[in-house]
Amino acid sequence: MNDDLDDLNELKDLFDRELPKPDPARRADAIALAMKNFDRTQETADVARQTSESQPKGIFRGAIHMLFQMNTRAVLTATTALAAVALVAVIPVVTQMPDRMSGGIAGDRSEVKTDMVAPDPAPQPELFSVDDVQALAPGDGGATATDTGRARVSDSAVTEPPMPPAAALEAREEFDADAPAPRVPSRSAGDMTLRRSTAPTGAAPQSGGGLSGGFGGALTGQVNGRIAPAPVPVPQFEPVPTPAPDTEAFPEAEQNPIKVTAEDPVSTFSIDVDTASWSIIRNSLTRGMLPSKDAVRIEEMVNYFSYDYPAPEGDAPFATHVGISDSPWREGTQIVQIGLQGMLPEARPPMNLVFLIDTSGSMQDANKLPLLKQSFRLMLGQLGEEDMVSIVTYAGSAGRVLEPTKASDRQTILDALDRLEAGGSTAGQAGLQQAYATATEMARDGAVSRVILATDGDFNVGISDPDDMKDYIETQRGTGTYLSVLGFGRGNLDDATMQALAQHGNGMAAYIDTLSEAQKVLVDQLTGALVPIADDVKIQVEWNPAEVAEYRLIGYETRALRRQDFNNDKIDAGEIGAGHQVTALYEITPVGSDARMTDPLRYAPEQVAAEQSGAESAELGFLRLRYKAPGESESRLIETPVRSDAGPLPQADWATAIAGFGQILTGSDLIGDWSMGDAIALATGARGEDPFGYRQEAINLMRLAQSLQR
Repeated sequence: MNDDLDDLNELKDLFDRELPKPDPARRADAIALAMKNFDRTQETADVARQTSESQPKGIFRGAIHMLFQMNTRAVLTATTALAAVALVAVIPVVTQMPDRMSGGIAGDRSEVKTDMVAPDPAPQPELFSVDDVQALAPGDGGATATDTGRARVSDSAVTEPPMPPAAALEAREEFDADAPAPRVPSRSAGDMTLRRSTAPTGAAPQSGGGLSGGFGGALTGQVNGRIAPAPVPVPQFEPVPTPAPDTEAFPEAEQNPIKVTAEDPVSTFSIDVDTASWSIIRNSLTRGMLPSKDAVRIEEMVNYFSYDYPAPEGDAPFATHVGISDSPWREGTQIVQIGLQGMLPEARPPMNLVFLIDTSGSMQDANKLPLLKQSFRLMLGQLGEEDMVSIVTYAGSAGRVLEPTKASDRQTILDALDRLEAGGSTAGQAGLQQAYATATEMARDGAVSRVILATDGDFNVGISDPDDMKDYIETQRGTGTYLSVLGFGRGNLDDATMQALAQHGNGMAAYIDTLSEAQKVLVDQLTGALVPIADDVKIQVEWNPAEVAEYRLIGYETRALRRQDFNNDKIDAGEIGAGHQVTALYEITPVGSDARMTDPLRYAPEQVAAEQSGAESAELGFLRLRYKAPGESESRLIETPVRSDAGPLPQADWATAIAGFGQILTGSDLIGDWSMGDAIALATGARGEDPFGYRQEAINLMRLAQSLQR
């Protein structure tokens, strides 16, 4: 135990003793030997070995290093000195800039594109020389800085050759304000270009001051004769307008059904000379879409085209024709065609025309008010010395913009049309009241008064109840003033209201989507559209159950009348204008035909009817027609038998092809598997003479519809 304590004490004594000092001689020998071995290993005893590290260099690194080494007093002193030097350097430049800017804008500019390649430099700030930048301000013949654009140069310093003192250099960057913001690529010295434009030396100096708005804005960031580029403007994109909602409205009506002759042998309807449906169908197809089924009115499609019906004889206002041909879509059935041809007077009476024009905000589209103005210009050329014209507008509040004026005073009328502008809400009833009041003022003996309503169909202000508006029009109809409606544009076309107003106003409804359609309606058919020869024209056909098992009326769904309405002179019906034609088609199934769709009744008196027919068995039916002469209140009756031996009328196949086309568009299930190709083939073979190209246009529309159906 004592031995262990002795050892610890001895070790403690050793630590407490002072360490021995090294021998200087031995230390020197050891260092010399170490250096000798190091030099032999590196084999660079005489030259210091290079390393990968380089001394810090560059403007920014030097400046930062200097700032860190400076104290607060030194920093304040240095910045104050730099500000003073910069001010001294800038003032002479600003003084000379108006002279440098003069003539830098006017005249042709030649562009020189120079590729500049530089080695990898240390990062430098992007700077422009004051001599290379032209600060522009508004002035005579001047341009803004935005107009001239901005230039981008490489980070490296480029030595430029001296330029003539009279040549102003302009750095520009190509920039399209309407294009999307471009992606900014990483820039390298090898792909940077500088575009320069030199102005003629003889350019006139700017006026108005070259530094309008403050030189600080033009020379932002200028230091020692060099300025930093202004930031590239970010294109401002306008929001894409939201498409207006489609609020078009069309009359709703179910397809006429097949009727059993023994149960319901009488068919009654009002004639229709409107053609708006065809124009709407054409407009839809040319826009690349199939028309709405409710927009398809087959009678208006058929009546859009003219047929070679014989003219009436004597003083009769119109002639009645009946023809029979085989049905192309159901074997064993027949097509009965009824054609009315109106008389065309040698001289038309003078007309009092009141144009009631919708100038609401919805009419601002090019195919609305602008097309309306062009259409009325065409119509104005067809009016004579004795015709009178007035213009009433409605948009928020009604107003008469043209007092009753002779049609021969064309310039006054055209000036009034040119002043029309779209804007405001639509007050249809207020406009109607003033239009009818104007027509009353213009009334003359022997003249025909008519209000022509031109609108996109938007009646959102005024009489809120459509029935009240119809009643008002019917009341005015009794004064002898007719109402016709012209529709323009799509999107909010209220075709249902237009049709109702035209029917109650004893007028016609047409849709104008092109100037060619305006030519057809308001020029070629002007007399027929404006001069009536018969009012309240009704047709009633009684079918013979001994010869006809079934029948159906093709079209006229919105013109159907009750059986008792035929003899009631208080019931309104359609009008026929001078030279107008009306075509109606029935499909009938003869008795005994295998094409019959319904079974005969067990207790039906068909045999009794056949026995009673006797000598009348050659008649398929009996046609009755009632009409009123213009201004009269009592109707007249015309009767014509429908004989089984009647041949087809002229262009019967064309009328049938158009009717089939319409039934395909509505998705009718009463034409079997008859297709658009069948309609095209039938129409192509029946096209005949086509001086205005309307029939060829119809065939083209059929082909277009066929493509859209696939």
